[in-house]
Amino acid sequence: MKFDMSEAWRDATAMIKGNREVLTIIAGIFFFLPSVASGFAIPGMDEMLGDPQAMQAQVLEFYSNWGWAFVLVALVQTVGTLAMLTLLRDRSRPTVGQAINSGLKGLLPAIGTSLLLVIGITAVALIIGLVAASLGETAGAIVGSLLVLILMVFFVYLMVKLSLWAPVIAVDKVRNPLHVLRRSWRLTKGNSLRLLVFYVLLGLVYIVVSIILGLLIGTLALVLGESAGLILSAIVTGLIGAVASVIYVAVVAAIHRQLSSPWAAAERVSDTAD
Repeated sequence: MKFDMSEAWRDATAMIKGNREVLTIIAGIFFFLPSVASGFAIPGMDEMLGDPQAMQAQVLEFYSNWGWAFVLVALVQTVGTLAMLTLLRDRSRPTVGQAINSGLKGLLPAIGTSLLLVIGITAVALIIGLVAASLGETAGAIVGSLLVLILMVFFVYLMVKLSLWAPVIAVDKVRNPLHVLRRSWRLTKGNSLRLLVFYVLLGLVYIVVSIILGLLIGTLALVLGESAGLILSAIVTGLIGAVASVIYVAVVAAIHRQLSSPWAAAERVSDTAD
């Protein structure tokens, strides 16, 4: 079937309105609180030196010191994403506790799926680097730039095709990472361009809202002082992230519902039986 953006947005907003209390709880626990906590605990990168070599060393040091915190926040938010999808799409109408438990069960498949993606993209990037290096300096630079452009286009295409990995895990209960990627690929078949346009439109709205709020926060920070500005920035950033996460989850839930009907049951049996 052809993807309908208007229908998906209506479905997403209806799911948010119908489940706003439980979504607020999950978003607060798994998105707002971790974001605010990391905002207070992790130092900013805005004071790094302008010298490229010094900045590179500082960035490496920064992530070597705080990489574990970013990974921890990502894992927590993954559980929250799967829990919200369970609340929105599970027909058994689970409680918040049951949804969180479902999110925890889906964490390992989500990690496996992410690792497969990272390994695949890294392998392609390494091949491109080796090809460019083997052609010499001038030809390698030209061919390498062209291959990088192709890789970027392919990466965007890949992200669109595999954008339904979370509902496949949370709703369809597919646990094998390879089967997760395969099912998402099948569900999005024939609708990649429409989905890309939909995601880009949502992303543009998010960017505009973030810029406007960022300017407002910056102005208030100048008025309130540095300490109060940092607190305000962490809280508002956490709120924006939590709201954006709820919208994202509702959108992919709506897309998954639209594209998986009416053959979801047969496809689910096929994927889980392999």
